[in-house]
Amino acid sequence: MVSAEVLPSGSDFRISVVVPLYNEEANLETLSQRLLAVLEGLTEDFEIIYVNDGSSDGTPEGIQRWHRRDPRIKGVMLSRNFGHQAAITAGLAFASGDCTVVMDGDLQDRPEEIPRFVELWRQGYDVVYAVRRRRAGVAWWKRLAYAAFYRVQRRVADLPMPLDSGDFALLDGRVVQWLNQFPEPDRFLRGLRTWVGLRQVGLEVDRDARAAGEPKYSFRSLVRLALDGLISFSLKPLRWLLIAGGGLMLAGAAGALAALAAASPWAALAALACTLSGVQLVALGVLGEYVGRSYMNLKGRPVFLVDRLLGLEERSQQVPRHLAFPSPPQRRAA
Repeated sequence: MVSAEVLPSGSDFRISVVVPLYNEEANLETLSQRLLAVLEGLTEDFEIIYVNDGSSDGTPEGIQRWHRRDPRIKGVMLSRNFGHQAAITAGLAFASGDCTVVMDGDLQDRPEEIPRFVELWRQGYDVVYAVRRRRAGVAWWKRLAYAAFYRVQRRVADLPMPLDSGDFALLDGRVVQWLNQFPEPDRFLRGLRTWVGLRQVGLEVDRDARAAGEPKYSFRSLVRLALDGLISFSLKPLRWLLIAGGGLMLAGAAGALAALAAASPWAALAALACTLSGVQLVALGVLGEYVGRSYMNLKGRPVFLVDRLLGLEERSQQVPRHLAFPSPPQRRAA
């Protein structure tokens, strides 16, 4: 465990790289080659943890081939697709490095940026997160939506969230240990790492276009991720709803009075009914998000389940029970 006071010198440190993969067969070869080239130039002690998030293509077989070729490449094979944030959580639960880098597997996050992250970590920073300076291969409306989300999130959250920062980051070992102890199943990791505090710094990077394959975040997944970011770290939406509801009620009442003054009672009644109905529906929607999340948390289900491990079998007992139940013995093939 590394702190700002005691940092390893030279290449005397262990680094873990966590990469969630979902149908990334086409990128796995290039990704592994680039990661190995970068990490071998940094330290002799490293591991790459690929997390297979229920892929339906040849990604699991590709992870196995790379593990047989180089044992420093390890695998966490989840029992199904649990989602991007859960897959990152699984990788962090098995990481053992003095520091851990989290990155995507589509080569939009450049492995060659990792030494810059490590250099800032050596200077004493506990969290080094990428700030996206440029997004290649992303439609203008998506860039606009991303920018709007980060700025709305910054206004909503109870703590200052960094702008334009995704999951590409380096985390000190003690930050990883803390994150693994958090009991909440709705994992918005870029928010959780901000909540931890300590010394954090942003590093500007250019985000490349996807090397191959199709983007895995659907519109529905992006909306859910945005809701996680907006709701998980603040009660402000409820307060804003109260203010908006009061304002709309006053506006509806004013419209009703104006319609009555114009001798149009039916218009006044319709205006008031529509206003109140809209307020109620919005209120129910926001309240439903909070209540629904509380209900799901009460179920006590783990964040992910592991089907099998590659090179990480001895660490299965270190994973907290609230993240994943201990993996039972693997079934032997007939």
